[in-house]
Amino acid sequence: MNQREKEEYLREYGALKAEGKPFFPYAVAKDAAMACVVMGVIIAMSLVLGAELGAKANPTTTSYDARPEWYFFFLFDILRLIRDPSMIQLATIGLPTLFMILLFLLPFYDRGPERRPERRPVATITGIIVILAMGFLTYNGATAGTPDALELPVPKAVSENGPAAVALWNEGREVVAQSGCEACHKIGENGNVGPGPDLTHIASRLPEEGIARTLVNPTAPMPSFKNLPPKKFNAIINFLSTLK
Repeated sequence: MNQREKEEYLREYGALKAEGKPFFPYAVAKDAAMACVVMGVIIAMSLVLGAELGAKANPTTTSYDARPEWYFFFLFDILRLIRDPSMIQLATIGLPTLFMILLFLLPFYDRGPERRPERRPVATITGIIVILAMGFLTYNGATAGTPDALELPVPKAVSENGPAAVALWNEGREVVAQSGCEACHKIGENGNVGPGPDLTHIASRLPEEGIARTLVNPTAPMPSFKNLPPKKFNAIINFLSTLK
């Protein structure tokens, strides 16, 4: 701010301070009212939503789906979206640490006296974008499906072809789940919306030949499956070709 703005601010501040109200009981009453509102919201959420306890612990399982606490869901979703191993350290350590440092240093590089949001457009817009991004990532992380399982019923057309067809379909479903397809695709109620297309009805849009070509020569960032063993590759094609 320039000298004129500084002087105007000091005059306004002095006038307001001269006619100001004492800290007690005015400011104390406002803080107490806000504290009661926050406490009421927490109590209401605990009564209506309850605590998510999850399934009972099973020491014999080999398919445990580890989940972080809800306040780390945004980081959890970032890790699911970043597939490059060289970027994992940047996502888990680099970016959070950088943001924490910038937040800690905020009083030192933001020395302007103005605090009204409408007069600080850059800070206000930045805060809104950060809050919306964290909210979106938190929601995606909370509703993400299990990364190594695909809960999908056997289609009627497959079950009518006998046990061999069902076994081949189940094999394809397992390969798709273990290949990490749900990190970028939606399949029924499983997986994520993007960045890849929804595969719930992929067979209605692509024939088997088209599915095979896509698996061999995919569009980035999807990896190629051309080096997959032929049995697993055929199982994936068979599974995807039934999703209509």
